[in-house]
Amino acid sequence: MTTPHFSKTPRAHSFKLSSAVMLTGAALLLSGCAALGGSDLFSGSGSGTTSASNAAGTTAVATDVGVSARSFETLSVTDGRNTGTTVGARVETLRSELRTLQDTMVTQTGRVNTRRAQATANSRDYHTTRGAITSRLQRGTTPGNPELVAQWNQAQAQLDAISSDINAMSGLSTEIATNASTANYLLEATQATFSLSGAIEEDHRQLRILQDETRQTTVLIERLLTELRDDIARQTTYVANERASLTTLANAIKAGELFGSGLTVSNIAPAAATAGAMSAPAAAGTPALVTISFDRPDVQYQQALYTALSRALEVRPAAQFDVVAISPSAGSPDRVQIAQSQSRRNAETVVRTMNEMGLPADRIRLSATTRGDIAANEVRIYVR
Repeated sequence: MTTPHFSKTPRAHSFKLSSAVMLTGAALLLSGCAALGGSDLFSGSGSGTTSASNAAGTTAVATDVGVSARSFETLSVTDGRNTGTTVGARVETLRSELRTLQDTMVTQTGRVNTRRAQATANSRDYHTTRGAITSRLQRGTTPGNPELVAQWNQAQAQLDAISSDINAMSGLSTEIATNASTANYLLEATQATFSLSGAIEEDHRQLRILQDETRQTTVLIERLLTELRDDIARQTTYVANERASLTTLANAIKAGELFGSGLTVSNIAPAAATAGAMSAPAAAGTPALVTISFDRPDVQYQQALYTALSRALEVRPAAQFDVVAISPSAGSPDRVQIAQSQSRRNAETVVRTMNEMGLPADRIRLSATTRGDIAANEVRIYVR
């Protein structure tokens, strides 16, 4: 099996943050089974479907609407003379119902376009706020900067406004779907009227005109409904992607530096782990992607961890990760037990950081072990 790597020459990757902190990422090897295969600072939920990139959602709402209120305004219902027959009376009733439907569609289409315009404006405001946060983080700032926290909350509120626009459009979609059913009913009723007895030729002539105008109305309503549903689906994905992006941004604000736009995570579902495998550590001899040594308080490992995970996912988008809490086995039983407990907490913190960077929880497996060749607690991350 070919061994993928991050550079032309297979070599180990290391990240030295300080004399007290060292992150070591090994070359990713494909060898058998052991191969590479919202914050308390912020208000609001900020939760959503995890995705590494928000590029698909940045189109926001199209301002060039395919079906507008003017489209329905150009429709008309041709007047006809009263023939005095039962069929003629039926034609006049259907004609009146079609006029009412067209007038309703002019109003509803105007409401749809208003909501689209609001969503566009809210999206523009959101990206302005988000861009200001990103720009500040790129220059570097203090961890948990309250100014950025306030901007983050503003961006969250703007994204919530877009969600409200989507909900309103969903309600309009339901109303328009009802109108589509009404249009289909009118078309069927018009066609059925041809079979009624007691009509004169003028009645059928008027029916044919009404039938054509009803078909035009039906086609236009269905086209608007399709556009609106596509728009809602697109905007829903957009908001979900941006919520995931905001979660990553919140983590960057806490650290005072920009990690990236979010980990690029494949949509391929990982293989279900067996119950016995959930607690099994990585196989012996497997090189760690990242090793974090917790030999002092406040270890700053986030940026190096983000870089290593990003590179791993570039090679294997569907990769899963083992996070192993490792503590020293030397010392008294009490000392060993305390070290094990602290190491586990360190690993849980690393897992939360990985989640905030955009890595789904079902891609991560947590375990713990002890070793006699280390002096301080470590957390090692393996790719499988």
